[in-house]
Parts: sequence; C-alpha cells; structure tokens
Amino acid sequence: MATQHSRSAARIMMAPAVVLLLGWMLVPLTMTLYFSFKRYLPLRGGDLGWTGFDNYVRFVSSSAFWPAVQTTLLIVGGVLVITIALGILLAILLDQPMWGQGIVRILVIAPFFVMPTVSALVWKNMFMDPVNGLFAHLWRFFGAEPISWLSEASLPSIVMIVSWQWLPFATLILLTAIQSLDSEQLEAAEMDGASPLNRFWFIILPHLSRAVTIVLLIQTIFLLSIFAEIFVTTGGAFGTRTLTYLIYQRVLESQNVGLGSAGGVYAIILANIVAIFLMRIVGKNLDA
Repeated sequence: MATQHSRSAARIMMAPAVVLLLGWMLVPLTMTLYFSFKRYLPLRGGDLGWTGFDNYVRFVSSSAFWPAVQTTLLIVGGVLVITIALGILLAILLDQPMWGQGIVRILVIAPFFVMPTVSALVWKNMFMDPVNGLFAHLWRFFGAEPISWLSEASLPSIVMIVSWQWLPFATLILLTAIQSLDSEQLEAAEMDGASPLNRFWFIILPHLSRAVTIVLLIQTIFLLSIFAEIFVTTGGAFGTRTLTYLIYQRVLESQNVGLGSAGGVYAIILANIVAIFLMRIVGKNLDA
C-alpha cells in the first residue's frame, strides 16, 4: 500500500506535466474567449475595441453557420457508419488464420499513418481526377462517362477519403477486442447448431460493444475538427464547408479574429454537446 510520503512524491513528480498540460489547454482557450468579445482586425486597423456578444450574434446569424454545422454532422456520421461497419468486417477477416497474416495486418493499418494532406492529395489526383484518375478509367472501361467527384459528388467524396484514413484505427481497436473473445463460446455455440450469422449477432457483436463505443468517442472528437482534407480537395466549395473550415475563412480569409474566435467557442460547444450525447447513448457500455 502506498504511503503518504510516496503519494506526495508522486504528486510532486507529476506536477510539471499537469501544469504544462493545463497551460497548453487553458492559454489558447482563454485567448479565444478574450478575442471573441473584441473587434480585432489585424490587417485592417488592429484592435478596434470591445464588441460584447456582437461577434457571437453575427456568427450564428450568418447564412453559412447552420449549413456548416449540418455538413460537419453529416461527414462525422457518414465516416462513423462506414468505419465501424467495415472495421468489424475487416477485424473478423483478419482474425482468421491466413498466409502472410502479419503483412496483411500491417498493410490494412498503414493508411492511418499517412498525413491527412497527403491522403487527400492522393485521392484527389490518383483516384478522383475526372480525366486521368483511376475511377475515370474504370468508368470508361465499363462504357460510362467519368464524373468529377469533387464537384458532382463532393460530400460523399470527402466521406470516402476520411473513412479510408480512419478505417485502420477502427479495425485495430475492433481486432484487439475480437482476439480477446473466448473461442470456447463460439465452439460451444457451433456445437449447439448456431449458424454463423447467429454467432455473430449474439456473441461477437455484444462482445464488441465496448470497443465500438471507444471508436465512436475517439473518432468523433477528431472528426469534428476535420479540415485538411477539405482544404486540399474542395476548398470548402460544393457544400463541403464544415464549421472548422468556416472559422478558418473568418479568421484568415476575412482577417476577423474576433468573429473567428466566436466561431471557435461555438465549435467547442458543439463538440461538448455531441460528446455528452454519445456518452449518454453509447457510453453506458463502458460501465457494463
């Protein structure tokens, strides 16, 4: 049992890291709150004084605000559905004995380590280019007219690109969960005459509920701030402007730091609302 002296020593050793992390989080948050109440235009007069809640009212009343929120939630929801559904399927397949299993697992997980900008550029130029892209050649091979993915099917294209990048993460978490499943349960169910579908539905899927919850929570936190893929591919055009990209436009393109800071506060509020919703709906599995 830890003594009072050892606990005090542990607190002292952890204190620098805790202070650093708090500073890392609180300083940007404090500055965002501070500028959200000011009219600050760096290239057009600088600090023009306090505006109160005017920035918040202007940002939320903008015609681009609610479409950006809707686009953000559509992208997050689409990526979550694809990565979890395909992640479960891939995890089950990778758990089966096969030749070169280790190499296959590395290849499946590899896309997660590709930078978002590189991933988006590869998809944009190698796959979705309407003239020389792989999809265009496939369309012509089957006698169809190639389409411009990033303009005619912009939102599904973004969902596809982001799903490709996050699918390895979901697969890795779900594969770890499947490998912890007691094989005797599956063998007993098979001996009792349970079909593969019943074994999946009543044994494997309930066992994966905690892992699915973890994937949902972690991916949602990161997907709410998606930016690089949109910046590289569509530039926020064709209905792909998310809340994060709208904030970028207000801060850098319009040079209105106060208005962008108010948008940042709204983004924090949205992230917390979604996180609380997920914790209430699916987070109960963590306590099961």
